[in-house]
Amino acid sequence: MQSTHPASPDATSAASSAPKVGNKQLTTIFLIVFVDILGFGLILPLLPYYAEQYGATTFITGLLVASYAAAQLIGAPLLGRLSDRFGRRPVLLVSIAGTALGFLLLALAEPLGLALGQALGTAAALNGLVLALMFASRIIDGLTGGNISVAQAYITDVTTAENRAVGLGLIGAAFGFGFILGPAAGGLLSQFGFAVPALVAAAIATLNAVTVYFLLPESLTAEKRLEMREFVRPRLSVGALVAAFRRPHVGQLLQTRFWFGLAFAMFQSIFSIYAAGSPLQLSPVGTGLVLAYVGVLAAVVQGFAIGRITRRFSERLLLVASAAAMAVGFIFWGLAPNVWTLLIVLIPISVGGGILNTLLASVLTKAVEPEEVGGTLGLGTSVESATRVIAPALGGALLAWMGVWGPALFAALVMAWVTFYILRRVVSNLPALEPAANAALAPEALTPVH
Repeated sequence: MQSTHPASPDATSAASSAPKVGNKQLTTIFLIVFVDILGFGLILPLLPYYAEQYGATTFITGLLVASYAAAQLIGAPLLGRLSDRFGRRPVLLVSIAGTALGFLLLALAEPLGLALGQALGTAAALNGLVLALMFASRIIDGLTGGNISVAQAYITDVTTAENRAVGLGLIGAAFGFGFILGPAAGGLLSQFGFAVPALVAAAIATLNAVTVYFLLPESLTAEKRLEMREFVRPRLSVGALVAAFRRPHVGQLLQTRFWFGLAFAMFQSIFSIYAAGSPLQLSPVGTGLVLAYVGVLAAVVQGFAIGRITRRFSERLLLVASAAAMAVGFIFWGLAPNVWTLLIVLIPISVGGGILNTLLASVLTKAVEPEEVGGTLGLGTSVESATRVIAPALGGALLAWMGVWGPALFAALVMAWVTFYILRRVVSNLPALEPAANAALAPEALTPVH
């Protein structure tokens, strides 16, 4: 049966017995995630502009953005489960190949749409055919694009509970660096046509698959994979998701990830639309540069500072403080009158989000048995994907109704609730997850650990 309690000392020891790899392999997994996010970042700020060329309304554009997350909602937990059974490396290869195919289809959407229209005798419906192919490309990428949770599982395999946050911070840093170069490069490449960034992203994903094939060893031994295959897990279903939300410790962490993900996805999914309008009126290049700035902040925090931060302060304090910082940042986002003010406002949003995202993944891996890590991280990715289905439509409606103040106020209220929820429900469970690292915490005990 599936465990309903935090990982036991024996389980932790079993996790620690997994084959440890050196800096070369950790660097490789960092590069894999970085290249993956680089390709994603090339496309992210351009999708609204690309879709509008073919007559997409704001609503259709929101659905296009949401389609990737909706597909990932299904694909991520499945990939996580498969990686538990068959190993991380083969699942990474399959998922990256799917990403390459999705980007290639996106790049070729116009010529394929024209050819398909001529074959069907409906060339006049070119816009609709191109948009349909764009949707297909994002769905393919979403179904196979749960490789971040597989990369997190890989890091979990080769780190101990004590240094896991630092290891997972590498993935956060890769995110940051990918968003430094990706949006900026995508904006510059878009001057040669919106298909060019998609082609470059497809080439990058192909290079990534080659890197995994030649440089990344499997993190699970054959014996460990056999043991994990024999571990009885519930079927993937809506009922299993509901059961996970009710599960002690894991449920509270997944609920925190959902609300945190909803607030951040609200900001992320409408940013390009918001930036193009008043008062910022940014071009695609300007939008890409601002998102690159967000990437710099995330990379600095998760790649260089997270180790020092977690050594100096308790995870409990950091969870509460990072959520509160994001709530404050979102309030001021709604009031930002120009780009320079926005750049200041983005600091607590990016830094707080980077810390919170890393710690939630780290604590979640400690709340389950080693045999469940891949599936549970995939479930966490799936929960986050659900927020990216909801956020574009909700954020677009709030933006149209109230201006930027609408989504900003919503995100701030959500993060205020997350802060309260972490303090009341999550923090109280952390001693059970890390008995040696944390003493019991009362609200008045939220002080730095020296």
